[in-house]
Amino acid sequence: MTETTPYTPPKIWTWNRENGGQFASINRPIAGPTHEKALPVGRHPLQLYSLATPNGVKVTIMLEELLAAGHSGAEYDAWLISIRDGAQFGSGFVEVNPNSKIPALMDRSGPTPIRIFESGAILVHLAEKFDAFLPKDPAPRAECLSWLFWQMGSAPYLGGGFGHFYAYAPSKMEYPIDRFAMEVKRQLDVLDRRLAESAFLGGADYTIADIAVFPWYGGLVKGWLYDAAEFLQVQDYKHVNRWADTILARPAVQRGRMVNRSFGDPAMQLHERHDARDFETRTQDKLAAAG
Repeated sequence: MTETTPYTPPKIWTWNRENGGQFASINRPIAGPTHEKALPVGRHPLQLYSLATPNGVKVTIMLEELLAAGHSGAEYDAWLISIRDGAQFGSGFVEVNPNSKIPALMDRSGPTPIRIFESGAILVHLAEKFDAFLPKDPAPRAECLSWLFWQMGSAPYLGGGFGHFYAYAPSKMEYPIDRFAMEVKRQLDVLDRRLAESAFLGGADYTIADIAVFPWYGGLVKGWLYDAAEFLQVQDYKHVNRWADTILARPAVQRGRMVNRSFGDPAMQLHERHDARDFETRTQDKLAAAG
C-alpha cells in the first residue's frame, strides 16, 4: 500500500495525460467544449441532462418527490449524458453548464429559459419554485440550508478524495487513502451525531438537505459507493443507517435512483425519462426483451 517512489513537484506543473488513470480520456486542465453537439429538448418545461451519479440522483429524486407530492408542473424530460464518452463537453451542454459537470437543468416554464447548474443550486431552485421540501420559518430553513451546503462542501472529500484514491487511482497509495478515509469517517460521525437527535437532517421533516446527502452518504452505508462499506465499518453509524433505510423506503427515491442509470441491474436502468409510464415500459430489461 505504501508509495515507495519519492516525488518532488517541479517548479511549474505540466499536464501528463498518462497519470489520469481510467478517467484520462475525459479529464483535462481547461474548460470549454470539445465538439459541436446540440442538446435534445422534450415536451416538458423542465429539461434535465444528467447521469445517475450521486449528484445526478439528487435531482431525479427531487423531481420524483415533487411529482409524488402532487406538483404536476414538475414533469420533466431526463436525458442521459454519458460522461465516459465526453458528452459533457458538447457545445450544447457547456452552454447549460460551463463547468461541464452533470447535472444541468433548463427551466423553460417562463418567458425566458433559465439554466441552473450545480446540484445544490438545482435543488434550491426547484424547492423555491414549487414551495416544497424547504422550510419557510427562518430557523428550520437555516438548518436545512446549512446541511445542504455541508454536503456540497464535504462530498468532494468522499468522491474526489476517498473514492478516487480507494477505487479509481492507477495504484494504491497508503497516505491519501488513509487521509481521506479518516475524513470520511469523521463526516459520517458528524451525520450520526446529528441524526441521533433528529429524524432528518433539517429537523422533524424531510427536506432538500436529506435529498442531497442521501445519494452520497446513504449510498456509502448501503454499500453502493466504492465497495468500501467493510473498509469503513459503516455499520457502526447506526443513526445514519436508520435514516438511510427510511429514505430508501420512499417510492419516489426508488424511482429517482433509476433515472439516467446506465449501469447495474438492467431492470433498474431507465436511461431516459419522459413520462411516468416509462418506469413500467422503458427500463433496459424491457427494451432488450422487446428487441
